[in-house]
Amino acid sequence: MKIQFISLLLLVTMLPSYAGTTQAMKRNVVFILSDDHRFDFMGFTGKLPWLKTPHMDNMAERGVYFDQAYVTTSLCSPSRASILTGLYAHTHTIVDNQAPNPGNLTYFPEYLQQAGYQTAFFGKWHMGDESDDPQPGFNHWESFKGQGVYTGVTLNINGEHTSYEDTVYTSDLLTEHAVEWMEQIESDQPFFVYLSHKAVHSEFKQAARHAGMYAGSRLRITGDLLTNPRW
Repeated sequence: MKIQFISLLLLVTMLPSYAGTTQAMKRNVVFILSDDHRFDFMGFTGKLPWLKTPHMDNMAERGVYFDQAYVTTSLCSPSRASILTGLYAHTHTIVDNQAPNPGNLTYFPEYLQQAGYQTAFFGKWHMGDESDDPQPGFNHWESFKGQGVYTGVTLNINGEHTSYEDTVYTSDLLTEHAVEWMEQIESDQPFFVYLSHKAVHSEFKQAARHAGMYAGSRLRITGDLLTNPRW
């Protein structure tokens, strides 16, 4: 089954570290996860002529798009656990969206920390429970409980909760915080960022600036939209 509940589109962006000879061997890594995103619903695939995804189009032009990615357990929590651990669901035991975290898992950012990286997590965790508590492997932590919301989110920032107004769009907020965190890292310090968006998971709510953007557009569910359904 193609990745459906979590879409992995060019999620790893490698940025060079401008340090000395030793540190120059270490790459800065930004991992971006979009949630419940159909694998081919991006502008550059041409699946929907009216679909506008300029930033993802830019990543595809400058990088690589894997259109034959597969998962063994296409649910949110099992997929997240497999990404973080490199294990199959029957091994990490988070086999569905209700299964608890067994408490003995090692997440790959822990190895990056051991290699001298500063690491940060921003966004939706939803892996093993509804908690927003800081998790192992991250020097900086910003998350919300469960599925989260598109506006008016409350973030657990390194153990302290901060609530934002309904005018603040969660995707924008997480991205801005991730960029701000990267900008304060010293140039000789390699870093890893895990940016985990709620979008485009239901319940759907667009940013105010995008209201009416696709008014009048129509989606015909035919051909491979039927053989590879996303609804």
